[in-house]
Order: sequence, then C-alpha cells, then structure tokens
Amino acid sequence: MRPSSEAELADAVAGSMRPLLVRGGGTRTLGHAVGEVLETGGISGVELYEPGALTLVVRAGTPLAEVEGVLAGERQRLAFEPPDLRGILGREGVSTIGGVVAANASGPRRVQAGAARDAALGVRFVDGTGTMVRNGGRVMKNVTGYDLVKLMAGSRGVLGVMTEVSLKVQAMPEAEATLVVEGLDDPAGLACLRAALGSPFDVSGAARHSGLSLIRVEGMAGSVAYRVRRLIALVGGEVSLVEGESSAALWRAVRDVVPLQGRPGEVWRVVTLPTAAAEVVARIGGEALWDWGGGLIWLLAEPGRGAEVAATLAGRGHATLVRGQGGPVFPPEAPEVAALVAGLKAKFDPRGILNRGMMG
Repeated sequence: MRPSSEAELADAVAGSMRPLLVRGGGTRTLGHAVGEVLETGGISGVELYEPGALTLVVRAGTPLAEVEGVLAGERQRLAFEPPDLRGILGREGVSTIGGVVAANASGPRRVQAGAARDAALGVRFVDGTGTMVRNGGRVMKNVTGYDLVKLMAGSRGVLGVMTEVSLKVQAMPEAEATLVVEGLDDPAGLACLRAALGSPFDVSGAARHSGLSLIRVEGMAGSVAYRVRRLIALVGGEVSLVEGESSAALWRAVRDVVPLQGRPGEVWRVVTLPTAAAEVVARIGGEALWDWGGGLIWLLAEPGRGAEVAATLAGRGHATLVRGQGGPVFPPEAPEVAALVAGLKAKFDPRGILNRGMMG
C-alpha cells in the first residue's frame, strides 16, 4: 500500500485486518517486523520553510536528499547530520525524512548539536487505530502538553505512522577544519578525543578509526583558526590539519561508517561510556570505528559474538545488531522499561498491527 495523503493513510490503517510493515525508503529498517508493506513515500513535499526562523515543516515521505537540497539553497542544514546506512546494510532505496526521525538517526555532530529528537518541534502521525494525532508546533517556542514529538523520534513506527514533521535547522558554518592526530594507540587516541570534547573549544566531531583521531571545529573563520591553535596545543602528538571540503569528506566517511562497508562479519552499533570504549573493543574483538568521543562504537566482529557483546556491556551500555543473523537485534529492556513500552503500545496501537516484531 502506498497512500498519497494522510486521509488515505488513516483509512488504510483503520481498515487493516492484518499487521502492517511501515516503510519509508527501506534504507534503515532493522528488526524482524512482519506484515503487509505500508509505504509512506506517497506523502511527500515541503509544507513550510522559513529560513529566517530556522524552521522546516515537511511531509514524512519526502526524500532526505530533497530536504537537504532545499536547506542548502539557503545555506542551512540539519544539525544532527543524519547518516546514510545503505552502504553498511547493503541496501538501495531512498531515505526519507520520516525514516530519519523514526530511527532518531544522528551522526557525528550529535556531541554538539544533539540528536534528531532534539531538532523535532512537532509531528503529525496516524496511530494504530487510524486516528490522526498532532503534537508540538511549527516554531521553536511552543509548549502543548505531552511531548509526543520526542516519543515518536526513535519509535521505529511501532506507535504510529508519521505523516509530517517540524524541525529546527541550522545555518551552515563559514569554515570547517579537522585536526588529524596520528601516532597514538587506541586508549591514548580516545583519551585525546575526550580531552578535546571536555575543552571550551566547541568541538563538533570527535572520532577515531584506522589509527587516526579526528577532531572537528566549525564556525566563523577567525574562531575556527583560534580554536584549532588551542586544540593543537591541548592534544599534542603528531597533528595535521584538513580544511574545507576535504574535512567534510572525512566526516561523511565517519557518518556513513565507510571504513566498515562491504566487509564480511557482523556489524554492531554499541553505545557505551567513552571511558570504557577501548576496553569494550579489546574484550569483544574486531575492528572499530569510534564516534562521539568513544560513546558510539561501530564494531565489525566475527559472527556469533552476541553473548560476548552482552556480557561486556552489562551495566555500562547497550548494543544493536545492525547487520548479522544471530540473536536479537535490539538489546533487552529492563522490566520497568518493558512495562512502560507495553503500556504505550497498548495506548497507541491496541491491535498491535504496526511493525509487529520490530523490537522483539
């Protein structure tokens, strides 16, 4: 099914007698959801864009590339830097803005600007009964009761099918530069990233792969130059500088997990304490791309390492099996969290027809 309007979508959900598999472009779906495919790509287009107010209202099925193109025309962007996971998942298709928000997809700049959830101002969605729900607003100063906007971001379609999202956007910086630090082992290289993030120099990216620690700063040219000098003095070691488009290319590779693409093995997305990041990888084994100063680890490991991953992260993080066949995709929830999630599902999708099995 591919409805072309919110009304058609509501009718389709209300009249469905079987599970529905909600899909935008199919580029970032995880889990084991089953059902008849319900595509949102027919509900597309920019509803409202006010560059001066830094706000954008767009239908959920709009391609991400179209959204980014509209913003680029005004030298603006999505601050949360959504990743393109097609390469790591081995998929084709067109990513949609609704899929981005539903997955809370957030890239390297999350350490500075927050996640997709933090950029969401308002949402319209159809719940599992076919009822249209609207929450939030189209401006940044808006308070309207329960914050369902934040609830829907990251819900992966199990509570409702988004039809429209309102987002705050960000001006593109005048300059960008990346410090490339060499000659450090992983514990020292990650400590270097943590030191940069803990400094007052407004770092917008802190990642490590292939023996290199990358530290990004953005903003006015004079400010960037000053912060680069201070950070070079802070981190020490062998430091080179990459600027402009060359810097942006480095961070697209981090954002899209390019170093691990096209290689055999399981891919885990691990969220942990930055101070534990080196030990986590050493215990599990495999090759890592560290982002968020070590708080996010993309780990390429041998198949069947699920038990080791769970044991290593007990009490200090969680992991999602992004690519692989063995075991559950999402980490188990604590009993109190599971009860809360069950209550939300019962409220928003009492028949249990939306993305059934997604989180199981």
